[in-house]
Order: sequence, then C-alpha cells, then structure tokens
Amino acid sequence: MIAAAFTAFGQVFSPLLRGVLLKSIALAIALLVVMAIGLNAALQHLATLPYPWLDTTVAILVGVGSLVGALYLMPATAALVAGFFLDDVAETVERASYPADPVGAPQPLGRSILASLRFFGIVLAVNIVALLLLLVPGVNVIIFFVANAYLLSREYFELAAMRYRSPEEARALRQANAVPVFLAGLLIVPVLMVPILNLATPVFGTALMVHLHRRLAPLPGAGMGSGPLIEGRKVSA
Repeated sequence: MIAAAFTAFGQVFSPLLRGVLLKSIALAIALLVVMAIGLNAALQHLATLPYPWLDTTVAILVGVGSLVGALYLMPATAALVAGFFLDDVAETVERASYPADPVGAPQPLGRSILASLRFFGIVLAVNIVALLLLLVPGVNVIIFFVANAYLLSREYFELAAMRYRSPEEARALRQANAVPVFLAGLLIVPVLMVPILNLATPVFGTALMVHLHRRLAPLPGAGMGSGPLIEGRKVSA
C-alpha cells in the first residue's frame, strides 16, 4: 500500500499526468473561489453594522474564516472534481503502469457527474459538521480525518473499479476489502490537509486507487476475457 502511494504520488507530478493535474487544479480553484464569494456575499448581506470599523473587522474575520473554511470545503471540491477527470487519470495510469492489461472502459459522463454531485453533497455535509466542531479541540480534527478517509477512499475506489465492472460489483469489491481501502484513504487525507498541495488530491486519490484496485483485484488471464476476482468468485469485466 505504501509502495502504491509513492508510485501514485510520483506519477501525479510527472509529465505523465501534468496536463490533467493543471486542469484539475484550475477547476478546484474556480470552485473554491465561487464558494468563497458566495459565503462572503451571504455574510455581508446578513450583517448590517452601524460603524465602519466594525465592517472592517468583520471583513477581516470573514477573510480568515474563508481560509479556514477552504480546508474543510476542499474534500467536497475534490470529490466533485474527480468526476470530471477520473477517467483521464485512470487511463493514463493504466496504460503506463499496466501496459499488458486491458484498459478500463470510461464511465458515461452523465453518470460520473451525477455520482460526483451526489457525493459532493455528502462530503460537504460531513465537513460542515466538522467545521462547526472547531470549538471542541481535537474532536473536529479526528472527525475530519476519519470521515474524509472513509468517504474519499470509497468514492475514488468505486469510481476506479467501475471502469472494469458494474456499480454493484464495484461496491461489493470495496466492501470485501473495506480495511485496505480505508487505510488507503488515510494516505489521501494528509495530502488534503496541506495547503496548495491539496489541490492535487483528485489526481493523487484517483491514481492511488487505480493501483490499489489492481492489487486487490488483479485481472487474471488479461487479454483472454477473464474478469477479476471477488473473494474467489469471478466477476465479468
């Protein structure tokens, strides 16, 4: 697992994925800016203060709050961005790292976007709860770390697995390997918590789960129509 994480991390910043990384970062920044502008506008609309110095103080607090909030909004943004670029990242990693194996089939764009939007809502709700727990030292950090490790690992792994199987089969594979998938998620969250570096989370998470999926469900007899195995049971690709 650690080897897979190092391999994925190295590929993220290599010429192999540089183009999609830049596109992913640009989209993530755009989404965060839109959310920050919306939050700022909402707070200014709700708060009408009688003194100019209070307006200045509130503006500063809102700016600081936006920076803190960006950390908690980044997981949701990463989940949304993944839907647009997962297939590009996955196919590049598959061709480079597993040239002898068949390349997975890309998901229909509509299905990918709908799944990402649904997951965006779930991750956003969880991180808003974590943000509200800022006044409880330690607890919010634990919730942020564990919840995002579970949610992001589930999202990225199932999306990577669905390139070779149905959504139901991908879910079954993830459930059958819940522990290693979650542990892989624990390797994604530290990247998510580092400013600037966290913009690469969608690309890193996708590449890592492509490697993990291949290790958990290798393609036996690749090129001969064989499917991967789930707990000893063959599943058609």
